[in-house]
Amino acid sequence: MPVKDTTAMIAGMEPVLQDGTWVYCAVPDGADTTAAFAMIREAEGVTLILPIAVARAAGHDVSVPMRRITLNVFSDLEGIGLTAAVATALAGAGISCNVIAAYHHDHVFVGAADAERAVAVLQKLQRTASKP
Repeated sequence: MPVKDTTAMIAGMEPVLQDGTWVYCAVPDGADTTAAFAMIREAEGVTLILPIAVARAAGHDVSVPMRRITLNVFSDLEGIGLTAAVATALAGAGISCNVIAAYHHDHVFVGAADAERAVAVLQKLQRTASKP
């Protein structure tokens, strides 16, 4: 059942650092999307989030490696505040993030060098929201 309450979403987010390293790549329309975690079509073109090895093999820029943190709460698509809370907590720790909301979970991409620290920041945020 999707969670819509802001505090409940944060308290239940259970951030998990996923295996693998990813990069955002601008590709031409019609590019192979098979290995992509996500594809976003914008007016300026198509963005794929690819495993770094796939991106490197295709000749894409891999200078900004990222790791993916999955927030395991089943957040309601109309829920308010989860993304803001996550971004604010990470910004407060000097960590940039890119959040992608999917149907079941939100996925937070952070610089590979900051990944472990980002998980710790999000776990602290979760514990704070869990306190009565």
